Amino acid sequence: MSLAPEEFAPAGAFLNSATLGLAPRRSLEAMCAFEEARAAGEVDAVSVDAYVERGRAAFAAMLGRSPDDVATGSQTSQFVGLVAASLPAGSVVLAAEEDFTSVLFPFLRTPGLDVRLVPLDGLLDAISDEVDLVAVSAVQSSDGRVLDLDGLAEAAARHDVRTLVDVTQAAGWLPLEGLVADYVVAGGYKWLLGPRGTCFLSVGAGLRDEVPTLAAGWYAGASRWDSIYGPPLRLAPDARRFDLSPAWGCWVGHAPALDLLLEVGVDRIHAHDLALADAFREGIGLPAGDSAIVSVRCPPDAPERLAAAGIRAAVRAGRLRLSFHLYNSDADVEAVLRALADRQT
Repeated sequence: MSLAPEEFAPAGAFLNSATLGLAPRRSLEAMCAFEEARAAGEVDAVSVDAYVERGRAAFAAMLGRSPDDVATGSQTSQFVGLVAASLPAGSVVLAAEEDFTSVLFPFLRTPGLDVRLVPLDGLLDAISDEVDLVAVSAVQSSDGRVLDLDGLAEAAARHDVRTLVDVTQAAGWLPLEGLVADYVVAGGYKWLLGPRGTCFLSVGAGLRDEVPTLAAGWYAGASRWDSIYGPPLRLAPDARRFDLSPAWGCWVGHAPALDLLLEVGVDRIHAHDLALADAFREGIGLPAGDSAIVSVRCPPDAPERLAAAGIRAAVRAGRLRLSFHLYNSDADVEAVLRALADRQT
């Protein structure tokens, strides 16, 4: 059985959360109410701040951090770009060569950085005293591989290296309360069930002054609604100084979704998602794994067969990618196994 079945009504078996999460009913209702108010000219812009703060607090809770450490925005690459811009010329950045480009491109396009790319499987062993920053995803988008986050923290501490961890494919199903990282970024529209247009950056107090506020606008002000005209520069003292002006409707929809995830509990979601992923793995002859994402060989007609069966999945890096989340059930596993009749990996 799915978790919170009253909140979701997918058309068929939706196994594509690694691309875009489903909207809970409470989010849809909140966004529709916002748009109806906008159509009537009755939106209270100031009131939307409460949704942003709910989102900030929810993400902070998932990391076990203070909301003061969390900035809100719209795209991960912009936040990663701020970290890239904070590095002195000549800094060595170590990253996984197969990682999502929102993690890689901001460093590759920043002049003066020595970006060293290695296979993910060799990343931890490549950390040395020469490295200044490791930038990597907690879970790989292409195939669902889960990074040894404790091993990353240990290796980084041993060599006095800073870390940036993108948890876009992890937050919402993988428990992250003990995550040790200097910078944490997350897009909100996948496992966090938000509309496209929400994002988070967590940066502790000791590093805030090193990260440039290149995109600072009125919403980064110490008192937002008193920061909309004229000098002097008066930024928030905490991580809000990195806030981007919010896409209002997106945050109105995302805050209720984050509330739902916390109500259900990430630990419970983690166990549920892994059980379904492992049931699918067992059905095609694979051993149990540690990820809610399963990547398998993709026969040429597999996408068409899945679509005909009402199953939503994705093809990434030439392989079929299936992702299991709280709204999935054993029936979805059975449906995809039937559709992939040859069951070959």
